[in-house]
Amino acid sequence: MKKFITVIALSAVLSALAWAATQTVTLSVSGMTCAACPITIKKALNKVEGVENIDVNLEKKEALVTFDDAKTKVEALLEATKNAGYPSTVHP
Repeated sequence: MKKFITVIALSAVLSALAWAATQTVTLSVSGMTCAACPITIKKALNKVEGVENIDVNLEKKEALVTFDDAKTKVEALLEATKNAGYPSTVHP
């Protein structure tokens, strides 16, 4: 019986992991004006749980963010940049 319960628990964990996926989104951050801006934005996004990679481009005024969608959502990324003083939108 103990093995059966262990198998069921392991199945549940693996099923949950199967639903999690890595997503990438490009955020338009029009308020970036200097070399310090990308650093501030990257620090803010790094605080969001589930963020795996961030590439901020000052010239394009964009942030490319890779995240685990089981741990965070795009709305949390937008909120993080906004709270850092750089409101952003999802790049189409």
